[in-house]
Amino acid sequence: MKTGIAKTASLGIQHVLAMYAGAVIVPLIVGGALGMTSAQLTYLVSIDIIMCGIATILQVWQNRFFGIGLPIVLGCTFTAVGPMIAIGHSYGLGSIYGAIIAAGLFILLTAGFYSKILKFFPPVVTGSVVTIIGITLIPVAMNDMAGGQGSADFGSFTNIALSFGTLLFILMMYRFAKGFFKSISILLGIVAGTIAASFLGKVDFSAVGEASWVKLPELFYFAVPEFHAIPILTMILVAMVGIVEATGVYFALGDICERKLTEKDMAKGYRAEGLAIVLGGLFNAFPYTTYSQNVGLVQLSGVKSKKVIYTVGGMLVVLGLVPKIAALTTVIPTAVLGGAMVAMFGMVIAYGIKMLSKVEFASQENLLIIACSVGIGLGVTVVPDLFSQLPEGVKILTNNGIVAGSFTAIVLNLVFNVFKASPKQVEVAKAA
Repeated sequence: MKTGIAKTASLGIQHVLAMYAGAVIVPLIVGGALGMTSAQLTYLVSIDIIMCGIATILQVWQNRFFGIGLPIVLGCTFTAVGPMIAIGHSYGLGSIYGAIIAAGLFILLTAGFYSKILKFFPPVVTGSVVTIIGITLIPVAMNDMAGGQGSADFGSFTNIALSFGTLLFILMMYRFAKGFFKSISILLGIVAGTIAASFLGKVDFSAVGEASWVKLPELFYFAVPEFHAIPILTMILVAMVGIVEATGVYFALGDICERKLTEKDMAKGYRAEGLAIVLGGLFNAFPYTTYSQNVGLVQLSGVKSKKVIYTVGGMLVVLGLVPKIAALTTVIPTAVLGGAMVAMFGMVIAYGIKMLSKVEFASQENLLIIACSVGIGLGVTVVPDLFSQLPEGVKILTNNGIVAGSFTAIVLNLVFNVFKASPKQVEVAKAA
């Protein structure tokens, strides 16, 4: 699908809006927990958005050493929130960024190893992982539809009307619009929802007036990196969690783009993420990973052009450099974003199911793999305190529904499909 400048920009804005809320909430949570001032929080959000753009460009720019070359958008990982706060309180800000740099270097150095385990990710695993990713994102969308977790008007009629109105508008556009207008249905739905919210007094432009015009990134703005063993090991676990999530996204987008991924492709994708993590540590930002919410947008719009994603990266850099412009996106009510997220996250689930259609369902083992992995992924998401009594280092892996479900799918596939006994071994066992 060929896209002109105006169309490319519009499609890019859709991707930015799809990930922006998730990208800014992480620095706000971490910075607030670590006692940062308003000025520091403003910078933390700005540098995070800049790094999201740079990380995205590194991933879509396919070259000999890094970049998978798929329409992937990267952002700061939610998995890092708890560990970063814990490290900051126990070791200081410098240790956070030292651990992030070390984790990024670890991923860079071990990328080749990860690329050699593709045989452990058949459709029964990748389909389950993508389905789990979509399922675990739905609660985020539902909370936003109600106005955002902890908001004073959570679940109010106004929020419900705005969110479902936005979703209905998107569905109507997708049903009746054609061509370009159909491809930007998400953007049009968000704009329409925001306009409606303005008439209800739900749009506040004060943040735009308070934001500065320009803020350039600075190396080691908050602290010079310090390197301590426990924080480094913890952040390496966080980075590995990101690789598990990214693998599912790679396969989903590879399927959408009708491109068969090789070991070399996967290794370059992992290296791009490792490089993005290192840069995040150097500029005192965050570890970065692929954002699965943008997969649904690629599927919905039908636009798979890398040019659009390059545009997204550039837009994010500009938004980060000009906080006043970036503040404009904060006027979109949470309920409006929530309505749009339901469509995007639901498409992730639908694509996971499509991938599972390639699985041999006559095999009871495959049915059991899907049942247990999706069940555990959803269960951990719904009951996050299930593993609350385990050590902190272990909880990094078990408290995340995507990782818990993905790990289950991988292990069960090894047990039932990869390392299962051959007919001759079974006969020998029976004879014994």
